[in-house]
Amino acid sequence: MFENLTDRLSDAFRKLTGRGVLTESDIRQAMRLVRRALLEADVNFKVARQFTHDVSEKAIGEKVLKSLAPGKQVIKIVSDEMVELLGRERSPLQLSGKPPLVFLLIGLQGSGKTTTAARLAWWLSEKKGKRVLLAACDLQRPAAIDQLEKVAADANAGFYGRRDTKDPVEVLKGAVSEARLKAWDIVIADTAGRLHVDDDLMSELEDVSRVADASETLLVLDGLSGQDAVNVAVEFQERIGFTGAIITKMDGDSRGGAALSFRAVTGKPIKFLGTGESVKGLEPMEPERLAGRILGMGDVVGLVEKAQEAFDINEAQKLEKKLISNSFTLEDFAKELKRIRKLGSLSDLLGMLPSNMKPAGMDIDESQFTRMSAIIGSMTVRERHHPEIINGSRRKRIAMGSGTKVNDVNRLLREFRTMKKMMKRMKSGKGIGIPGMFR
Repeated sequence: MFENLTDRLSDAFRKLTGRGVLTESDIRQAMRLVRRALLEADVNFKVARQFTHDVSEKAIGEKVLKSLAPGKQVIKIVSDEMVELLGRERSPLQLSGKPPLVFLLIGLQGSGKTTTAARLAWWLSEKKGKRVLLAACDLQRPAAIDQLEKVAADANAGFYGRRDTKDPVEVLKGAVSEARLKAWDIVIADTAGRLHVDDDLMSELEDVSRVADASETLLVLDGLSGQDAVNVAVEFQERIGFTGAIITKMDGDSRGGAALSFRAVTGKPIKFLGTGESVKGLEPMEPERLAGRILGMGDVVGLVEKAQEAFDINEAQKLEKKLISNSFTLEDFAKELKRIRKLGSLSDLLGMLPSNMKPAGMDIDESQFTRMSAIIGSMTVRERHHPEIINGSRRKRIAMGSGTKVNDVNRLLREFRTMKKMMKRMKSGKGIGIPGMFR
């Protein structure tokens, strides 16, 4: 997320922090680099121009230029302005009111509304303790009702759909009645994707919006579409109106133009960012923490929160005993790999570290985890507990069963042996690592 922008901004900041004294010309030159980085990230050009203008105005002052560390002062101003651009404070969902509340999801075709509906339902259930009903108001796309029913089950949410009508207003009314009858707290209406230039479909959405009387109308935008996403937002704002946005596919966008431009152009907050493929892949938008990630300062708080979600104190205590007694097996190793994968993409996790804490030159091969899990899964229980019995013929069988090569099996066993040796040194305070895991 934002890798290209972070790298370009880091280059610009390096020119500032590498000098003991800064002039007005130095700052203006650095701001030209910042503006170019923002434009290459597909940030709206007016937003990029205003941002660098505001930073320059505050940075070109006697207090900054004559300070002991003017470069760091300028970076602090950039950070503050970035937080301001993103919205200063988190904008929570409106959860007060007489249930059932209605959340309306709107957006273009292919923006990820159905997946987002399930993710939002999961988040509301897990984080807020709400009972959520998903309403299939997309009656345009083939199999849309079936898809929503499936993802509702994945999210442990309720589902309401009608296959005997083509009127989304009728479906929404039915869903609200069902929710009222069965004490659901929130109805999330997944509406049909539409082109903002399609007048008939936009008129239909206006009808749905009027009936919904929604507590939240959330515009779902594809983060990969950059500035186009913001142009779409303006069209929807004029016709339908919305309370905030959810920007999807952020892990696939190393630029970030949509997220950086949205609030400045529309005046509305981004409420969530969508990443990964899991039903859990929805992050509340935290402006200060996101600005830190963009500027290479990391989001350690977010990383800790992710770790806490996957942390089980009983399992941790069992693992500690096995590490100390040196009885850690390949079966235990496979469980830990699975736990790590639950935290999300390794690239995203490393992106949450400050740039000065990231391992230099690390080339992350996400598929390596999949290969290791497959190799261990192809072993017998006895082989997992006693890898020393794995001879040449067993290695060939394991490689064939896991769809890998014998070299991959050899490598895993070699690295596991190395790790076991390192575990013996734990009491001496030396760290544990798995060499080459990210090659």
